[in-house]
Amino acid sequence: MTDSNSDSLPTRPDLAKPVFIVIMGVSGCGKSTVAERLAGEIGGKFLEGDSFHPPENKAKMGAGIPLQDEDRWPWFDRLIDAASEVLESNGSPVLACSALKQGYRDYLFRHFPDHRLVYLEGSFELIKGRMDVREHEYMTSDLLRSQFAILEEPAPDPGLLTLSIELTPDEIISAILEWLRTA
Repeated sequence: MTDSNSDSLPTRPDLAKPVFIVIMGVSGCGKSTVAERLAGEIGGKFLEGDSFHPPENKAKMGAGIPLQDEDRWPWFDRLIDAASEVLESNGSPVLACSALKQGYRDYLFRHFPDHRLVYLEGSFELIKGRMDVREHEYMTSDLLRSQFAILEEPAPDPGLLTLSIELTPDEIISAILEWLRTA
C-alpha cells in the first residue's frame, strides 16, 4: 500500500532484536491496515489473523454465530506457530488479531516474553459505521455487538500502546513507530 503521506512518517525504528507485535481490537477497527503498514515500515512480516481461522470458524461467523472460546484456542495455536516461525527466521511478526480477552492475550504471549501490544480503540458507533460500508469475507457489523460484549480492554503496561481510531492511519503508524523506538 503506498501513501503519499508516507514521507512524513518517522524513520524506521532500530529494533535491537526481533519482537512479536500484535495489533488488537474489535473487528472493523483497522487492525489489518495498521499491521500490514507497520510490518512494511519495520521490515517485519504481516500476519493476518483472519486467514488462520479454520473453515468451520469462518462458516460460523458468516452465519452470524459468534465464536466460543473452544473455537478460538486452535486458532490461537496456529497464530503462535506462525509468529514463532517468523521469529525463528530472525524477523518481527506483526499480527492483526482481535485478542479481545486478557486470557486470550495471556495465551497468545505465553511463549513470547518480549512482545508489544497495540490496542486500537474506538466507539461502537464509529466502528459499526465503518463496517457497514466495507465488504468482508464473513465478519459483518451484526457480530460487532458480541465483540464489544466480551472485550476486556488491556491494563496499562510498558508493552502496551493504546491509540484512538479517530487518528488517521498515518498518525497511528507514526505513533507506533515513535513508541517502538522507546519501548
